[in-house]
Amino acid sequence: MDTQPPIVLNEADHRFEFTIDGHMAYEVFERFPGGIAYEHTIVPEALEGRGVGSRLVRHILDDAAANGLKVRPDCPFVKAYIDRHPEYQANSLAHGAQPG
Repeated sequence: MDTQPPIVLNEADHRFEFTIDGHMAYEVFERFPGGIAYEHTIVPEALEGRGVGSRLVRHILDDAAANGLKVRPDCPFVKAYIDRHPEYQANSLAHGAQPG
């Protein structure tokens, strides 16, 4: 059973976010025609080393794929995650995917 809080899309602030133990982690994004650019991953120091960033990035990449969006990984953390996980590379503009 997953006891982690849900990751929420906050479209008004252009970010995916979730709160653990009173600390908010989030991913800043911008949309473009046919895709989404992930710009910055924020994980508070209190949450570091707990897999929070990886969980957040996995969620946003799955969300992009489910919505048919190409991914532009402007954030180095997101790009590194995609580099380590081949299942996300086909959807990444950094790995040769073409914009929709």
